[in-house]
Amino acid sequence: MRAALDGADWTDGRETVGAQGAQVKRNQQLPDASPLRQHLGQIVSSALAKHPLYHAATLPLRTLPPRFNRYEGGGHYGFHVDGAVMALPVDAGQLRSDISCTLFLSEPGDYDGGELIVSDTYGEHEVKLSAGDLIVYPSSSLHRVQPVTRGARLAAFFWVQSLIRDDSRRRLLFELDTSIQTLTQSGADADALLQLTGIYHNLLRQWAET
Repeated sequence: MRAALDGADWTDGRETVGAQGAQVKRNQQLPDASPLRQHLGQIVSSALAKHPLYHAATLPLRTLPPRFNRYEGGGHYGFHVDGAVMALPVDAGQLRSDISCTLFLSEPGDYDGGELIVSDTYGEHEVKLSAGDLIVYPSSSLHRVQPVTRGARLAAFFWVQSLIRDDSRRRLLFELDTSIQTLTQSGADADALLQLTGIYHNLLRQWAET
């Protein structure tokens, strides 16, 4: 994927944001109509469809096809909040952005800077992951990308509308799901696991929006 992106035709990343975002965004993106974007996006989407941890964390209902960006030569993205509603391709309606996702494609040692900074009620969290690792976080979070001062930072990014709109409820279901999986692997009592699984699905049934 990196080799394909190294030879790609990039465009100014400000073309896909509004006037406010354009004031703080300095990066490059693959054009939305690029066949390479569609091809690489399908690879990412297929991998995510097979990833149970990703599914448990996001409970996806709709997903905007992945986009790809590049930061280099001081490129950065100042503090911003992602748009709340986004158009899906081919007149497929709209998506409410509940979850933002960044898939790192460059190794951390290949570039300086480029950290994703996510700000919430507990302060600022700095994220710079290995190639192939993905971070998911609430789209309501204030976040930015630090300037890249050496090398190039390549990443895929996209948004998810979850079955569960509320962040706290979604986190609770994720913690319950992972706890059930851990107890299952440890050979816990089958009746207790059945009860916990029933609680999970009944909460999901009560809270889910389709």
